[in-house]
Amino acid sequence: MHHASIRTTDIHQAMAFYKLLGFEVKERFTAGITLACWMEGLGGRIELMQVPEPKPAADAFSDEHYTGYYHLSFDLTQRAQSLPAWLDDLRQNAVSQNMVLTVLLEPRQQMIGDRVYEVAFIADADGLPLEFLRCLK
Repeated sequence: MHHASIRTTDIHQAMAFYKLLGFEVKERFTAGITLACWMEGLGGRIELMQVPEPKPAADAFSDEHYTGYYHLSFDLTQRAQSLPAWLDDLRQNAVSQNMVLTVLLEPRQQMIGDRVYEVAFIADADGLPLEFLRCLK
C-alpha cells in the first residue's frame, strides 16, 4: 500500500497529532484548493488533506451499525516493550504539548487466531479511531 488518506478539519492540528505518534512530514502539497501532506512513521505513510467547510465525522468506533472505514492499525511489537507503558508515555507527551489525547479503549489482551495481543484504541485529532497492538505470544 502506498498510503492511507485521512481528511481533516485542521491540517496543522492533525500534523501535530501524528508527529506526537512519531510521524514525520515528507511532502507538503495542495490538492485542488486544499492543503495536503504525506507523513511517514510507524511503518507506513498517511496523507492528510484539509477539508474546506468540514462536516462532523461519523462515530465509527461507537456506532455498531456504521459501515465503511473503521480504523488504521499500527503494530508496536518491535517498537514498545509494553502497550500500557507506551500509552502512558504518549499521554505524558500530549500533556507536555498541550494536546488532548482521547483513549477509546484502554490496553487489554485479546486472542486473535492463535496469538495473544495487547490492543488499545485512541482517537486522532478529528476523532477517527486508531488501533495500536503488540503481539505477546
